[in-house]
Amino acid sequence: MAENTREIVLDTLLEMERSRIYSNQMIKAVLDKYDYLEGQDKRFIKRLAEGCVERKIELDYVLNLYSTVPVNRMKPLIRCLLRMSVYQILYMDSVPDSAACNEAVKLAGKRKFTNLKGFVNGVLRRIISRKGQIPLPDENADPLQYLSMKYSMPEWIVQLWLGEYGREKTELLLEQLLAIHPVTVRFAGWVTGEAREEYIRRWQQRGIRVTRSEQLDYACYLEGVEGLAGLEGYAEGAFLVQDVSSMLCVEAAQLQEGDRVMDVCAAPGGKALLAAQKAAHVLARDVSEQKVERIRENARRMGLEEKLTLEVWDATQPQESRAESADVVFMDVPCSGLGVLGKKRDIKYHVTPESLESLVQLQRQIVEGSWRYVRPGGVLMYSTCTIHRQENEDMCSWISGHFPFVLEESRQLLPEDGRMDGFFYARFRRKEQPPI
Repeated sequence: MAENTREIVLDTLLEMERSRIYSNQMIKAVLDKYDYLEGQDKRFIKRLAEGCVERKIELDYVLNLYSTVPVNRMKPLIRCLLRMSVYQILYMDSVPDSAACNEAVKLAGKRKFTNLKGFVNGVLRRIISRKGQIPLPDENADPLQYLSMKYSMPEWIVQLWLGEYGREKTELLLEQLLAIHPVTVRFAGWVTGEAREEYIRRWQQRGIRVTRSEQLDYACYLEGVEGLAGLEGYAEGAFLVQDVSSMLCVEAAQLQEGDRVMDVCAAPGGKALLAAQKAAHVLARDVSEQKVERIRENARRMGLEEKLTLEVWDATQPQESRAESADVVFMDVPCSGLGVLGKKRDIKYHVTPESLESLVQLQRQIVEGSWRYVRPGGVLMYSTCTIHRQENEDMCSWISGHFPFVLEESRQLLPEDGRMDGFFYARFRRKEQPPI
């Protein structure tokens, strides 16, 4: 593996430390910039950069065991360099340990840290010599720290889930969030079963592993894919990236042909576009033109522009002229994102207990601002991409207690074999108005 790929990863990690940009956005931008590289090099960059973010808590724990300088006191470049080197040693079997160490020493010198080459070499050599024997915290004496380090999850999130799900379910959840996540796509409504099989056959000829969803016949999982825009069917709008959990939310709405649908927090548009295939018309809104443009791009490619009206609107602000105008309202509110940690790996480092409280308040404001759009007898679909009772089940109780809705169904989906996000949805029915 060429040295420059490691330097690309190093610069990527440094930029993520300096800025607040999320890792999935940053890594995508880097891969787009270096699109001319061989596929093997791009896969190396992606795997190493994502791995360092995902396993940062564990990597820092290991470094603190064998370094004379604590991680938080290291120079940023040395800290990032050691993290990526330890990740290669512990998790990338295709990389010889000696190569991970030697290339790190070379990079330290190249980046003007010649005086720290010996330090880098010494730390990595000690870790290599103890590979396979690195002690984790005592599982019985401190199960919280043990789970946090083993699965690289902040202790407060582990504690949250232990309280809600218990030890066994929490550990399974932590395992699933670290699983490799394939790309999930759904076929457009106009794609016949025969055409789906042909697309899948052509993708497989490219070396892509395709697995059909057991839950929805129009969804499948792609592994080993490098960029979707070049795949057969993309340009003509034959498929769209969307998680199965999001599709199941739309299915749970039980849409009927002719239904008037509103999606008040619609970007990037997966649910709105699937609803448009099933219903008469969808009004899709979001809070900024940038977000609405993402929906517009997907709608244009999927050939569904005529079935959607797109608007910039703050969902916390009621619009009386739209009151009781929709048969079904989708309300996929901003949330902590704890269900999508397998794809957006650094959310767990940004979310805090304090931010959860402010999110709950925002969610309530959106419900208060948008519930009147549902006609009497109509459906409200409340959803989040999180695994957190306060944002999900507790919110359902609050909605039922404060507004004229009856909860008909709710479902907390947990990550499944890396193939589905953690996701929550609830279907409410608005009470019919009593006769005058």
